[in-house]
Amino acid sequence: MRIDAGIAGNVDGVAGAARAAETGGFSTAWIAELEHDPFLQCLQALEATSTLRIGTAIAVAFARSPMTTATTGYDLARYGKGRFILGLGSQIKPHIERRFSMQWSHPAARMREFVVAMRSIWSCWRDGTPLDFRGEFYTHTLMTPMFVPASHQWGPPPVFIAGVGPKMTQVAGEVADGFIFHGFTTERYLHEVTLPALRAARAGAGKTMEGFTVCGPAFLATGASDAEIEASKQRIRKQLAFYASTPAYAPVLELHGWGDLQPVLRVMSVRGKWDEMADLITDEMLGEFAAVGTPDEVAPELVRRFSDVADSISLYTLSGPDAGLLDAMRHALSDRTAPAKEPS
Repeated sequence: MRIDAGIAGNVDGVAGAARAAETGGFSTAWIAELEHDPFLQCLQALEATSTLRIGTAIAVAFARSPMTTATTGYDLARYGKGRFILGLGSQIKPHIERRFSMQWSHPAARMREFVVAMRSIWSCWRDGTPLDFRGEFYTHTLMTPMFVPASHQWGPPPVFIAGVGPKMTQVAGEVADGFIFHGFTTERYLHEVTLPALRAARAGAGKTMEGFTVCGPAFLATGASDAEIEASKQRIRKQLAFYASTPAYAPVLELHGWGDLQPVLRVMSVRGKWDEMADLITDEMLGEFAAVGTPDEVAPELVRRFSDVADSISLYTLSGPDAGLLDAMRHALSDRTAPAKEPS
């Protein structure tokens, strides 16, 4: 299992953060679509590094068309010499319709078609296949020579899909190269829902899990003192309450028998009671979603939780990377992979 980095914040700091991630030995740096364009930030990060993989986690697919996304992904794959990963997510209906003013319907089916359409476009560019994609949501049937980008040795980027529910997870298994699990997940949910859905989808498409990447952020509440740990726990409670208020993430709560909490938090979120919402996240819930303790305590716990299900994780602390935590994680991973000693 590898350790990834997350890059967020002011665009002026992207290049420096990417260089620090590369120097720090991270596997991949992920950039989310928040207050800035993720693809421009990826360009900055690729320019500042030479070996670090850079990916979007995520770019909002339904805010774009398959053609525009295929173009951007193809260009970044070339510019980064194969280091770019196109991570896509659906977002939720209010944002797609009211923030982006785009259409929302059947998100899992639409995402499947979005990715298949992109692959048809890339095939047209690389192999000269006539562009004739006709789907339920997208149609691409025109491609004249002026708009065909030059072929390059790195080809299209790998496509990862983010998801929580079984349907979107199945789509990732069918048509993507990797799956990005959400921070709002648990060890039990990954084992009982996520991995079975991915395996079934891969098998149904005539594929195995070989070469398919599973990755995502892992919550942890940590610090050097009890006070720091308590402050971290409160920050994560607020974030978990925010996620739990979203109907799309209800399946995780329902698996643990906490389904009744979601509509309560939803009402509170509409009323802006963000601080009060955090009070409803119990210690039991926090412990299922996050590893809690000092860096030396949470590192082996994260390895235990995720090393059998994920190829890489990023450390979701809500307070930025910590050198002591990274050292503890690397030590825990080294212990996990070290060969057993012969009995004396």
